[in-house]
Amino acid sequence: MTPKMHQFELRVYYEDTDLAGIVYYANYLKFIERARSEMIRAQGIDQRALKARAGVVFAVRHLQADYLRPARFDDSLTVKTGVLRLTGARIALSQRIFRGEDRVFSATVTLVCLRADGAPTRIPAEIRQKLTGTHE
Repeated sequence: MTPKMHQFELRVYYEDTDLAGIVYYANYLKFIERARSEMIRAQGIDQRALKARAGVVFAVRHLQADYLRPARFDDSLTVKTGVLRLTGARIALSQRIFRGEDRVFSATVTLVCLRADGAPTRIPAEIRQKLTGTHE
């Protein structure tokens, strides 16, 4: 599946950095989490309603990250997120953070669809359709 990339813009604040003025490594994970939430919202998926109606939520199952260049205080960053694969209960995403044309961070994130009891469950058909733009 060729990812249709969603873009999320953000600014690095002082609170995001360490003593050297470089983004603290764990904050990249916060940046991509925000971008995933906004990508899902942009697809017309209301996660609170999905939990209330279908009793399902998404959780990170696996994450592989590469820290390529340091981002710094006051940088303007763009997080690009795209769906790589969907299986019955999993969504694999590509997430990349750019400062202008320079890629500073890259991650592949696997989400799993869970029931209220924490067991994996199939991704609802309407969610699959919104994420892929296809009809099943």
